[in-house]
Amino acid sequence: MSLFGTGAGSTRTDQTLGGLVTGQLLRLCQVSGLARTDAETYADVLTDSLGAVAERPLDLPPPYRSFLSDDSTPVEYSLSFRPGAPPTTRVLLDPGCGAGGLRENGRAGLGVVRSMARRWGFAMDRLDALEDLFFPSEPEGPLALWIALELLPGGVPKAKVYLNPSASGPARAAETVREALDRLGHRHAFDTLPPADGYPFLALDLGDWEAPRVKIYATHHGLPATAAGGLCRMESGPDGETLEEFLRTVGGFDDGTGDLGAPPAARFDRRPVLSCHSFTRTTGGPTGFTLHVPVRDYARDDGEALGRARAVLGGHGLDAAVLDRSFAAVTSRRPEDGVGLIAYLALAHEQGRSPRVTAYISSEAYEVRLPAVPLSPQGVSATGQPEPVVDATAMN
Repeated sequence: MSLFGTGAGSTRTDQTLGGLVTGQLLRLCQVSGLARTDAETYADVLTDSLGAVAERPLDLPPPYRSFLSDDSTPVEYSLSFRPGAPPTTRVLLDPGCGAGGLRENGRAGLGVVRSMARRWGFAMDRLDALEDLFFPSEPEGPLALWIALELLPGGVPKAKVYLNPSASGPARAAETVREALDRLGHRHAFDTLPPADGYPFLALDLGDWEAPRVKIYATHHGLPATAAGGLCRMESGPDGETLEEFLRTVGGFDDGTGDLGAPPAARFDRRPVLSCHSFTRTTGGPTGFTLHVPVRDYARDDGEALGRARAVLGGHGLDAAVLDRSFAAVTSRRPEDGVGLIAYLALAHEQGRSPRVTAYISSEAYEVRLPAVPLSPQGVSATGQPEPVVDATAMN
């Protein structure tokens, strides 16, 4: 049976993690217009990178409590939409997920990155310069290293790594970010960043990028939608009205009803919003800015999340129908039967380019999160329990 079938639930060719995620990836590549030969190359890269975990039966629990997704699937997909071009399929993976602990996870991940560097001929010097900062002998935090691949025609992706600034402890995360930027030549970059509650990720472009970036992610707990404009430090970046409209649309803050989709204060007080500033030059401020909103924590179900994604895409002149096809490529369930398959929506700005919208798509290999219970205006569920606050998860 061809893995380019229709509907994730009916096209599993085996009941292993690798069988599931390669089928999902092949169908997503088909939706975005990537040639079958390229898609098959990338599917092989995915299973090779997961190693023995790819052969793990799905009736066993996750191999590792991966921070990458809510159900610990060590794979997440995303579709990046830009005007006048087909969407780009991307995949984020936790290559050390089968290792015995965080230290082993990081070392295994480094081995996979070095293997990719040999295969595709990209330099490792920037990552090597940071190794002691992000891979201490006794690491802390929720992750060690993730790899993201942008799947391009020709079978050679663009690669980037995600590192954990809290590797030497959360109290040292800001110091670690500052030192990393300094080592990479961005000596005054940290001082340009807005106030933040934490720094969950530092990302580094590796390989053939037109302008390789270092990206700093920051968390903003309880962010009011009206405060969005104060986050961007990019020169000639988006105005506050554009950013607030994006937050209100994705958060469901426009109808004023006061239930789950629209808390009265229009404040992101469950899972936090993430901002990301990217630096491509060693002088001046950031050249890119992105807002990431965990739509799954502010929507009842994926039907509602998809509706908000369509509104954002349509507002930027982008084809929302592709996202509907992508949902069907990953799962056979109805959008109304769960929440979390659409994990994040992001609005990205880079100097000299049109705005980009990205939808982050979960694999749901191990669990489908049930639709949310509506909240009262006081932020209490129908059971009388307060809504839990959850930390941020994956980014690509």
